[in-house]
Amino acid sequence: MARTPQDVTEKELAVLQVLWEQGEATIRQITDVIYPDGETAQYATVQKLLERLEEKDFVQRKKAIPANIYSATIEREELIGRRLQEMAEKLCGGSITPLLTHLVRQRRLTARERRELRELIDELDPPRSR
Repeated sequence: MARTPQDVTEKELAVLQVLWEQGEATIRQITDVIYPDGETAQYATVQKLLERLEEKDFVQRKKAIPANIYSATIEREELIGRRLQEMAEKLCGGSITPLLTHLVRQRRLTARERRELRELIDELDPPRSR
């Protein structure tokens, strides 16, 4: 299946993960996290990944000396939402119910996770008139 221009590859996602965790970082800092035993070629790889993410408007660059500083322009939750919606469209005809049901059944939820899920459902239900 062909990628749309806004898709994020797994390597691009790794870069975004670093930026989400650190807030902002230089190419060297990102390379050191993704490739702890990195070489010059891996620095160039991260630089190219950042260029692609910048073209997609997922990353912004702040010019600085001695090195540019990068930060994510998309929140983790927004990307999660986009990816899950795409998956629901492709696999479930747009319905998120089968997707959510599968996720909940595949992993035993903690008491806290079940409580948070119930609270979310309660928030989404409109109040009943009496």
